[in-house]
Amino acid sequence: MSPHSAENGIVTVPTHHTVERATDKLAKLIEAKQIVLFARIDFAADAERAGLAMQPAQLLVFGNPRAGTPLMQAAPTVALDLPLKVLVWQDADGRVWLSYNATSYLQARHGAPEALMKAIDGVGALVQAATAD
Repeated sequence: MSPHSAENGIVTVPTHHTVERATDKLAKLIEAKQIVLFARIDFAADAERAGLAMQPAQLLVFGNPRAGTPLMQAAPTVALDLPLKVLVWQDADGRVWLSYNATSYLQARHGAPEALMKAIDGVGALVQAATAD
Protein backbone atom coordinates (compact mmCIF):
# COMPACT_ATOMS: atom_id res chain seq x y z
CA MET A 1 0.00 0.00 0.00
CA SER A 2 1.51 3.27 -1.01
CA PRO A 3 0.11 6.69 -0.20
CA HIS A 4 -1.52 8.71 -2.94
CA SER A 5 -0.91 12.46 -2.84
CA ALA A 6 -3.03 14.68 -5.03
CA GLU A 7 -1.89 18.04 -6.31
CA ASN A 8 -4.14 19.65 -3.70
CA GLY A 9 -1.85 18.47 -0.90
CA ILE A 10 -4.11 15.72 0.41
CA VAL A 11 -2.41 12.39 1.09
CA THR A 12 -4.80 9.41 0.98
CA VAL A 13 -3.78 5.97 2.20
CA PRO A 14 -5.89 2.78 1.89
CA THR A 15 -6.52 0.37 4.74
CA HIS A 16 -8.18 -3.01 5.12
CA HIS A 17 -9.65 -1.98 8.48
CA THR A 18 -13.15 -0.64 9.01
CA VAL A 19 -13.52 3.07 9.68
CA GLU A 20 -14.15 2.36 13.37
CA ARG A 21 -11.14 0.04 13.71
CA ALA A 22 -8.75 2.34 11.81
CA THR A 23 -9.88 5.34 13.84
CA ASP A 24 -9.52 3.43 17.11
CA LYS A 25 -6.05 2.27 16.11
CA LEU A 26 -4.95 5.77 15.10
CA ALA A 27 -6.35 7.28 18.31
CA LYS A 28 -4.39 4.75 20.40
CA LEU A 29 -1.19 5.52 18.48
CA ILE A 30 -1.69 9.26 18.99
CA GLU A 31 -2.27 8.85 22.71
CA ALA A 32 0.69 6.44 23.07
CA LYS A 33 2.93 9.18 21.63
CA GLN A 34 1.54 11.56 24.28
CA ILE A 35 0.01 13.75 21.59
CA VAL A 36 -3.17 15.54 22.61
CA LEU A 37 -6.30 14.08 20.99
CA PHE A 38 -8.55 17.14 20.92
CA ALA A 39 -11.58 15.62 19.19
CA ARG A 40 -13.04 12.59 17.48
CA ILE A 41 -15.90 13.55 15.22
CA ASP A 42 -18.19 10.82 13.86
CA PHE A 43 -19.79 12.46 10.82
CA ALA A 44 -22.01 9.47 10.00
CA ALA A 45 -23.42 9.40 13.54
CA ASP A 46 -24.03 13.16 13.40
CA ALA A 47 -25.77 12.76 10.05
CA GLU A 48 -27.94 9.96 11.44
CA ARG A 49 -29.03 12.17 14.36
CA ALA A 50 -30.08 14.76 11.77
CA GLY A 51 -32.12 12.15 9.89
CA LEU A 52 -29.55 11.78 7.10
CA ALA A 53 -27.41 8.89 5.93
CA MET A 54 -23.81 8.84 4.79
CA GLN A 55 -20.91 6.43 4.52
CA PRO A 56 -18.89 5.97 7.72
CA ALA A 57 -16.45 8.84 8.27
CA GLN A 58 -14.58 9.99 11.36
CA LEU A 59 -12.16 12.86 11.89
CA LEU A 60 -9.43 12.90 14.52
CA VAL A 61 -8.10 16.31 15.57
CA PHE A 62 -4.78 16.16 17.43
CA GLY A 63 -1.55 17.96 18.09
CA ASN A 64 1.24 18.97 20.38
CA PRO A 65 1.50 22.60 21.50
CA ARG A 66 5.31 22.26 21.65
CA ALA A 67 5.30 21.53 17.92
CA GLY A 68 2.44 23.77 16.79
CA THR A 69 3.18 26.92 18.76
CA PRO A 70 6.54 27.70 17.10
CA LEU A 71 4.90 27.13 13.71
CA MET A 72 2.06 29.53 14.53
CA GLN A 73 4.54 32.08 15.85
CA ALA A 74 6.52 31.94 12.60
CA ALA A 75 3.48 31.79 10.28
CA PRO A 76 0.25 32.71 12.11
CA THR A 77 -2.02 31.51 9.29
CA VAL A 78 -0.85 27.93 9.84
CA ALA A 79 -3.33 27.94 12.73
CA LEU A 80 -6.02 27.51 10.06
CA ASP A 81 -4.66 23.99 9.52
CA LEU A 82 -3.55 23.15 13.05
CA PRO A 83 -4.16 21.10 15.05
CA LEU A 84 -3.53 18.25 12.65
CA LYS A 85 -6.44 16.25 11.30
CA VAL A 86 -6.85 12.79 9.80
CA LEU A 87 -10.09 11.81 8.10
CA VAL A 88 -10.93 8.09 8.10
CA TRP A 89 -13.66 7.45 5.54
CA GLN A 90 -15.39 4.77 3.52
CA ASP A 91 -16.12 5.25 -0.16
CA ALA A 92 -19.21 4.09 -2.07
CA ASP A 93 -17.47 0.80 -2.94
CA GLY A 94 -16.83 0.00 0.73
CA ARG A 95 -13.09 0.76 0.66
CA VAL A 96 -11.67 2.62 3.66
CA TRP A 97 -9.12 5.42 3.42
CA LEU A 98 -7.17 7.74 5.70
CA SER A 99 -6.58 11.27 4.40
CA TYR A 100 -4.50 14.13 5.76
CA ASN A 101 -2.74 17.28 4.59
CA ALA A 102 0.84 16.75 3.44
CA THR A 103 3.26 18.78 5.56
CA SER A 104 4.98 19.98 2.38
CA TYR A 105 1.63 21.40 1.27
CA LEU A 106 1.11 23.14 4.62
CA GLN A 107 4.63 24.57 4.48
CA ALA A 108 4.08 25.95 0.98
CA ARG A 109 0.56 27.17 1.74
CA HIS A 110 1.61 29.20 4.78
CA GLY A 111 5.25 29.97 3.97
CA ALA A 112 6.34 28.38 7.24
CA PRO A 113 10.03 27.70 7.76
CA GLU A 114 10.86 24.22 6.51
CA ALA A 115 12.85 23.41 9.66
CA LEU A 116 9.75 23.90 11.83
CA MET A 117 7.68 21.53 9.68
CA LYS A 118 9.71 18.55 10.89
CA ALA A 119 7.89 18.79 14.23
CA ILE A 120 4.58 17.82 12.59
CA ASP A 121 5.90 15.59 9.82
CA GLY A 122 5.23 12.42 11.85
CA VAL A 123 1.57 12.39 10.80
CA GLY A 124 2.43 10.18 7.82
CA ALA A 125 4.12 7.59 10.02
CA LEU A 126 1.12 7.55 12.38
CA VAL A 127 -1.24 6.96 9.44
CA GLN A 128 0.95 4.20 8.02
CA ALA A 129 1.06 2.48 11.42
CA ALA A 130 -2.74 2.73 11.73
CA THR A 131 -3.22 1.03 8.34
CA ALA A 132 -0.97 -1.91 9.17
CA ASP A 133 -2.59 -5.27 9.91
